Amino acid sequence: MQNDLPRAIELYSKAVERDPKWPDGWWFLGSLQYGAGAYVPARDALSHYIDAVANAGPAYALRGLCEFETGEFRPALADIQRGISLGAANQPRNEQILRYHEALLLTRLGNYETALKTYTFFAKNGILNPELFTAIGLAGLRIPLLPRDLAKEQQELISAAGDAAYQFLAADETAAARAFQELFQRFPKAPNAHFFYGYLLFATDPDGALAEFQQELEAAPSNADANVMAAWALLMRNRAAEALPYAQNAVDKEPTLPSAQLVLGRSLLETVDLKGGMEHLEKALQLEPDNIETHLALAKAYSKSGRKEDARRERVLCLRLSSDNETTVERP
Repeated sequence: MQNDLPRAIELYSKAVERDPKWPDGWWFLGSLQYGAGAYVPARDALSHYIDAVANAGPAYALRGLCEFETGEFRPALADIQRGISLGAANQPRNEQILRYHEALLLTRLGNYETALKTYTFFAKNGILNPELFTAIGLAGLRIPLLPRDLAKEQQELISAAGDAAYQFLAADETAAARAFQELFQRFPKAPNAHFFYGYLLFATDPDGALAEFQQELEAAPSNADANVMAAWALLMRNRAAEALPYAQNAVDKEPTLPSAQLVLGRSLLETVDLKGGMEHLEKALQLEPDNIETHLALAKAYSKSGRKEDARRERVLCLRLSSDNETTVERP
């Protein structure tokens, strides 16, 4: 039975049918079914195991990989992250598999910033392959697809963008600068290419980042993300009057984008429109309740308007949130 996977699955299926409360039977059955590409029954078998065994990190992770294959992307991300938190990524090979799928899912679900942070693990450890470049490119160019779903005619652009970003994430900024300039020459109209480079530059070269955001906006004035980041870069230099048009453009284009409401609120607050600033900051908070930058801005706004208790409440919330905020450079 050592190399007879179908027979092993059959025997474990019969065993758990006779004894549905046998946790190890469900684990081995789910693992074997996953290996055979039977992802739906594997997911269900692993669910039985998880119901029986508390904090089963590897089972959560493996169920997440099954859900990834069946297109259940939100449950897959939740399970993989739960598995990682419970130690499923403690072995190097497992860590690579799980963090790669975590980043793929984050991109597919539109959380591009966190996906790029996750890909930093691969760049810093010198782990690379052609599909990794494609995956990084998808996150950086803000395309909510998996590499396997990418059209063939897009492959060259996406891979080149990912290759350039990989060099930046690996701390070779000189090589990354050359690679991005080559990217711009080869694909001068590629959406979000300048935004991508600006986003990467923002922490170490905010002036260079601002120039990239502005260049992106020359080609795509309605790009809400580029408008947000241009406004934020200017706000960080106390140039609120210059930030205001970018912030207003961002809200006009994407009124439900929390960062757009935040930068507009900050811009209005710092150009002496206290009431308008508070209104947009409160909208930003409704859209994203745990954004520490919004709480900080509201604390300042409430203090200016004489609402001392509200200002105190926001400062207390900032203290609670700050322990979870590891970002060294402000971002909206």
